[in-house]
Amino acid sequence: MRAATVAAWLLALFLGLPVGALLVRSVAGGSLPGAFASREVLDALVLSLVTTAASLTLAVLLGTPLAMVLARRRFPGARLVEVLVDLPIVLPPSVAGLGLLLLLGSRGLLGGPLASVGLELPFTTVAVVLAQLFVSAPFFVRSARTGFAGVDRDLEDAARVDGGSEASVFRFITVPLAAPALAAGMVMAWARALGEFGATIMFAGNITGRTQTLPLVVYSQFQSSLDASIAAAAILVVAAFGVLLAVRLIHWRPVGELRSVV
Repeated sequence: MRAATVAAWLLALFLGLPVGALLVRSVAGGSLPGAFASREVLDALVLSLVTTAASLTLAVLLGTPLAMVLARRRFPGARLVEVLVDLPIVLPPSVAGLGLLLLLGSRGLLGGPLASVGLELPFTTVAVVLAQLFVSAPFFVRSARTGFAGVDRDLEDAARVDGGSEASVFRFITVPLAAPALAAGMVMAWARALGEFGATIMFAGNITGRTQTLPLVVYSQFQSSLDASIAAAAILVVAAFGVLLAVRLIHWRPVGELRSVV
């Protein structure tokens, strides 16, 4: 037991100390206040928050039906679909960005037809959202699939017997019961989108004010000013930490308090 405790603390310190060193250096070096006054950093922060909100919304809207299908139905090719969903998690982000470019670029499989109707996606803000969606959606789908699979089907059937429509059953029974898993998936998807770098720079580029998210600012500043890079990274850490902490403080409604479906 003592060995396990020591190993746990070693890993916790290994995960926490680099972040702590980053925050201490940003405060002690006095670079953090200057970062908040930097137009480039503030623009990148706003862009990161807007694009991650958009990619998370798309991940939830598109990923929820897919998670339900994977959790509830068996069909030919289901395992192949599961592999395709999980694939972006193990792919290097740069490979993901290259794939998006080859699909949606001006000479890509779909890029040409899209360009012919006036839609050019690469190196735009939309490209940032798509890159974030590609790498982050699997985290939500995996967690949501687990949550939906764990819902007691008898409770859903009872609600249907009481006259509840499928929409009502899903809203008042399925979603509340799967809420912890859905919330965990949303947090993981948002965090992955916020930290996305490789796919973004390959598919959307590093254009200030249009595609330069906060991780790209950290990279750009690192090449010219270490203190500025540290300050931008500290802002990214604080933003991510704040959201993760807030989500963990949310109290989900107990199952016993679920609204009855009429």
